[in-house]
Amino acid sequence: MNSLSFLKASFRTAITVKGIDGLLEAVGGVLLWFVKPESLGGSLQGIFQHELSRDAHDFIAAHLLHASEKFAHSDPLFASIYLLAHGLIKAMLSAFLWMNELWAYPLAIGVFSAFSVYQVYRFTHTHSITLLLLTVFDLLIVYLTWEEYRVEKSRRGAPAKP
Repeated sequence: MNSLSFLKASFRTAITVKGIDGLLEAVGGVLLWFVKPESLGGSLQGIFQHELSRDAHDFIAAHLLHASEKFAHSDPLFASIYLLAHGLIKAMLSAFLWMNELWAYPLAIGVFSAFSVYQVYRFTHTHSITLLLLTVFDLLIVYLTWEEYRVEKSRRGAPAKP
């Protein structure tokens, strides 16, 4: 596999993951619209009861329960709208990138860069390693999108904009 096909495969994989993540975020936003945040912790506690009884420090269960507690103390309408909008933007951009829509490449670079800046800002307040890892993933997607954009522009005979 040459470097160009490796970059293309990496790009396709990354935008697929980003698109699925966006859809899950949007579904979460819709669910949050209808589910009271206070009941979310109890529901998650019930779902993860077996795992927590075996390992009280299970990373995934503990992380989800902690997140549900944070949501219980936040504005559910804002969180719902934020998740829905953020998720739909990611899913739609991923779909347009899959369809090789040339205009979507610079837009995706700008949007994912803006998400990264906001995530770094949030990291300064939360010190969440997960948020930092998501930012690194977003920056990787920005790089892969830029590389794929250059390839697509040259393949179509137009120079890539700096």
